[in-house]
This record gives sequence, C-alpha cells and structure tokens, in this order.
Amino acid sequence: MTAHPVLWNLDERGVAMVTFNRPEVNNAYDGGLIGGVLSAMDDLGKQPHLRVVVLKGNGRHFQAGADLKWINGVRPQSAEANEAASRATFEAVQRLNTLPIPTVALVQGGCFGGGTGVISACDVVIAADNAVFSITEVRWGLTAAIIIPQLCDAMGVRQVRRYALTAERFGAEEARRIGLVHEVVPLAELEAAGAKVVEQLLANGLEALAETKALALESSFGGMSVDDASYARLVRMHAARRRTAEAAEGLASFAEKRAGNWAVRKT
Repeated sequence: MTAHPVLWNLDERGVAMVTFNRPEVNNAYDGGLIGGVLSAMDDLGKQPHLRVVVLKGNGRHFQAGADLKWINGVRPQSAEANEAASRATFEAVQRLNTLPIPTVALVQGGCFGGGTGVISACDVVIAADNAVFSITEVRWGLTAAIIIPQLCDAMGVRQVRRYALTAERFGAEEARRIGLVHEVVPLAELEAAGAKVVEQLLANGLEALAETKALALESSFGGMSVDDASYARLVRMHAARRRTAEAAEGLASFAEKRAGNWAVRKT
C-alpha cells in the first residue's frame, strides 16, 4: 500500500500539483485519502504564492469513488461516526469547490461515484479519451447526497436525474456533451492540455480570479457554506443511508460480485 494517499508539490510559478496516490485500489477514497485532501488544502492555504491547483490521479485511473471495504467498515458504527465520515467527505469536496484559486482536474481512466463529485467541484476539467464516468452510489444501495449539488451545477438537474438514477457508465465525449468535462483529448496529450490551461490562468489577475469565482459560486447551490442547514441535512441523509438494510445488501453484492437483491430488502 502507498504510504501517502495524497501527494502535493508547488512549483516556482505557484502551480500546485495534488495527486491521489492509492493506485493499488484505483485511488478509491477512504478516511486516509479524505484526510490527505484536507491536509493538502490546509498546507496549500499557507503558501503565499499559490496561483493554480491541478488535481490528478496516480496510475491508470483518476478516482474510483469510495473504497467500499472502508464504507462497509464505517456502516455498522454509530450514527455519529457515520455522520463524521460523511461530513469529512463533504468538506473535502466543498473545500475544493470554494477554494479561491482556480482548480484544474486531469482525468484518465475511471472516474466513479465521489470522483464525479470531485471533478464537478473543479473549475476546469480535461478528460482523456479513455475516461469513463459513472455516478454509482445507487447501485450499492447508497446515495450521492453530498455531491448532488455540485453535480447539478456541472451537469444540470436533467442530466443528474438520468445518470445518478441509472448508475450507467458513459464515456468522455458524453461527459463533455452534458457539461461534466470541458475538453476531451488523447491520453498522451492530457498533461500538455492541462499545461495550456494553466498558462491561460497564470496570465490573469489573482484577485480578479478569486472575485470572479466567488461571484459565480454565489449563484450556485454547490457554492453554499458548509454550515448551511441544507448541507447539514445532506450529510445526515448520506450517513443514514449507509446504515440501511438496502446499503448492507448493496455492499454485499459488490463484495460477492453479483447483482443486488433489492426485491426482498426493506429499509
């Protein structure tokens, strides 16, 4: 297992590279990765010359959503422990969303579940032509409650109502069509395409960028404060759903590599 689930470095231009670093599990998130994102945001916030944050995944895949083994370990714990896990997950995505610095996501391979929430919280998303997306939570008897606002901002409610309900997979060109990503490039050109966008961002006034982003977020549901009652409700819903009999069946179906037997499960 990798020692550091999230890596970051800052170059002389003020460009930070933040890397999900659990390639052995396709960068699926657990408590360690969530904590790593929050720590990276804390550390970067102390850098006086920070200008741009670039987000990427180590290995073949960008981010495969939640580590369902970790979820299954959290699920039987207390309601308070489950809410704490959901709150930390929400805060990691929301801090990316509201960071007063432009963020760029470079996506290759799989981007599932929470990974779609991460990219919907970024300002610019560039996908390789091998990228595959899915809002997977309902497949496992869970809900995407804490990332639905960001997804609605990125894709629009109409598209979320399809893809968050079907949990179907879709490719990079469809992701571009519905607004989840901005640009699709060959895998070999992903880094170069990201570098081009970074250069465009570096040419702009830092304070003007921060103000423009803040103004855009003011009009979006996804830009609401972590303390807002509506978000507290989403955290509670996200945590409570994890503790249901339906979620237990969904997680068992994942572990056993079978379809969920929803007909006999009652919450």
